Amino acid sequence: MTDNILSKAATMEIPINSNGDTGTLPEDDSLEQAAKLQWSLDDKLGSSRGARDLQQVMVSGPNLNETSIVSGGYGGTAEGIISTSSIKGPAVRYNAEFNKRIPVTGLGSNMHHSSSSSSVTAEETTHGVAVEKLETVKKWGINTYKCTKQMISERFGRGSRTVDLELEAQIEVLRDTKRKYENVLRLARALTNHFYNMVQTQHALGDTFADLSQKSPELRDEFGYNAETQKLLCKNGETLLGAINFFVSSINTLVNKTMEDTLMTIKLYENARLEFDAYRSDLEELSLGPRDAVAMARIDAAQQQYQIQKDKYERLRSDVTIKLKFLEENKVKVMHKQLLLFHNAISAYFAGNQQQLEQTLKQFNVKLRPPGADKPSWLEEQ
Repeated sequence: MTDNILSKAATMEIPINSNGDTGTLPEDDSLEQAAKLQWSLDDKLGSSRGARDLQQVMVSGPNLNETSIVSGGYGGTAEGIISTSSIKGPAVRYNAEFNKRIPVTGLGSNMHHSSSSSSVTAEETTHGVAVEKLETVKKWGINTYKCTKQMISERFGRGSRTVDLELEAQIEVLRDTKRKYENVLRLARALTNHFYNMVQTQHALGDTFADLSQKSPELRDEFGYNAETQKLLCKNGETLLGAINFFVSSINTLVNKTMEDTLMTIKLYENARLEFDAYRSDLEELSLGPRDAVAMARIDAAQQQYQIQKDKYERLRSDVTIKLKFLEENKVKVMHKQLLLFHNAISAYFAGNQQQLEQTLKQFNVKLRPPGADKPSWLEEQ
């Protein structure tokens, strides 16, 4: 009976009135009786038993985190009970003896504030990146629309375009020259492949003649002469093949690297010219319209864009002019050397002048491939 009374006293909820004092309920007498009974038991059973009972009472009491604040008095409905776990804000603990609210400030609130700040910073950064990307896409769309409109207008003859007659003529000459040099490169590669196959055939024929010279005593001298001739022709052919390969490599560099680099700059120049004309036409259309405050603001913005595109166009035009000049000088220098090499090597080979053929390769610093490299490289087979 005593245990039941103590358990009831330990788990009882204490109602709180409007001024924060404990109310007077009939159960208060039970609490006094339970306390008096406990003290009498302590006197009889000793201090050790009393301490153990008091510890049991404390353990069986309500957990602070699970307590409820009752607004309607003891035994009220569920609507008047507010769980302390649902209350946000600074943590609060109650002193049962003095009924005071003691705020608890510690690591929990600091961590919550820190995580909230980092979350806000991450959201702001993500928002900034998204706005920047959206602005970039918007500018790209406007620029593409204006350029497409200008291109269509030019093709149908309704729009005007900026033309530099002298520069346009030089660009057309370069494109025509590139097409012709590509044809020379294609034929030189075909010659290299055919001549390589002929040299390999001569090498195989010389080996066959030498073998027959050993196995045919009655024709030993005749097979021997032909074997030496084919081997000599094969050696001179490999020397000439080295000169032709050097010629092909130089032409390939000139056409597919030097000229192609200049043509890429020309392509950028043509795109800049199209953008310049697009913004120029846009500015001209706005200038013909009304001159109210909104229109003047749009004209000022169009004027700024027009100036930016004009500076870009003039800079690329200057770059194209300089590259065309250097390309012409480089082309003359390279082709003068390569054509002289090609002529001297071909003439010396078919004239049977082995010394002049070797001297030609030394004159132009042509390095022959090592003896084991019989097959042409992938560049030679293109």
